[in-house]
Amino acid sequence: MNFEFFIARRIIASKDYKSSISAPIIKIAITAIALGIIMMLVSIATGVGLQKKIREKVSAFNGDIIITNFDTNFSNDSQNPISKNQDFYPTFKNIDGIKHVQVTASKGGVIRTETDFEGVVVKGVGEDYDWEYFKDYLVEGKLPDFKGDLNEDILISEYLANRLHLKLGDKVTTFFLNDEVSKTPRSRGFDIVGIYNSGFQQFDEQFIITDIRHIQRLNKWEADQIGAFEVFVDDFDEIVPIGNEVYNETGSTLDTQTIRQKYASIFEWLDLFDFNIIMIIGIMILVAGINMITALLVLILERTQMIGILKALGGSDWSVRKVFLYNAMYLIGVGLFWGNVIGIGVLLIQKYGKIFKLNPDTYYVNEAPVYLHWDYILILNAGTFLLCLLMLLIPSFIISKISPVKAIRFE
Repeated sequence: MNFEFFIARRIIASKDYKSSISAPIIKIAITAIALGIIMMLVSIATGVGLQKKIREKVSAFNGDIIITNFDTNFSNDSQNPISKNQDFYPTFKNIDGIKHVQVTASKGGVIRTETDFEGVVVKGVGEDYDWEYFKDYLVEGKLPDFKGDLNEDILISEYLANRLHLKLGDKVTTFFLNDEVSKTPRSRGFDIVGIYNSGFQQFDEQFIITDIRHIQRLNKWEADQIGAFEVFVDDFDEIVPIGNEVYNETGSTLDTQTIRQKYASIFEWLDLFDFNIIMIIGIMILVAGINMITALLVLILERTQMIGILKALGGSDWSVRKVFLYNAMYLIGVGLFWGNVIGIGVLLIQKYGKIFKLNPDTYYVNEAPVYLHWDYILILNAGTFLLCLLMLLIPSFIISKISPVKAIRFE
């Protein structure tokens, strides 16, 4: 058996150790490590969770990359049509990392009821539309089905439904301006088959989803003319290089824009979370390390006579240092264990219980989202363990300065 490990284990298991002067300081050090790992887990899980959730919501309404006609109008109204017959549709053959391509078209309108009216963006989608995100947002009814004949089904947000006092199954009349302003606005009647709530009010207060063929008829377009292509990528971290490849692939007549470009202010705000997370991790590791250094110094002071005896029996400075480093590793391990149990427990409660709510006007979500994955949990624990241990190498050097003769006589 390893001699240093044997001595360290005997120290940890001894009753005197648990009732010694250093016991309260050791408990404080373990508590500091536990609190530190809890704070780090919560900051990463909620920070990354918020980034992913907001990014998913922006992608749900826009795609990751938007391909449109060149024009000077940056509104959501599709004015200049694009032919659907493109080399890159329905799949990009020359670009890796693209998951899905779908066609859309949008038109501004006004929903009018007997008592209220509201400006909206009617987004037309086709049979190739990916409803994956809206499955999570659906709160009532069903998702529309546009694979068959043209129908009047629409998906409306809970926000608009409440403002206009509408409910599932209601028929709504939407008015659209004519190309010639002097003419009477055209109207379309739609049936509400589903109500969604994304928690992103900027989009919920605008978009209703319907069949793209309605937009084509209103704009007097051909069946192969659409407003935009929405492209989804496999890895969002690669959206910038993939966006550049898509831009080069689509030719000179089409414009390409990533959602990071279209919603730059939102993503710049999200990027600040990375800096905040790094700062919290750095501060927590520093606090935990300082507490462990204090505990180690107290342990060395309390065991001065033992250090003198071990040196007198022929133990080297490094051998004696290893005894205390093994001891410190045990304390760090205990702190990490309880920190993980409490931290992951709190995050699981929030993930499935949604206890802590957020203001959607500020954070674009209704509750604090949680992202849990074993990769960052293991890296965080390993990194904390190693950094705390490295910080203890310097104070453990004091053992080499202790004289065996003086240490044995030390009281």
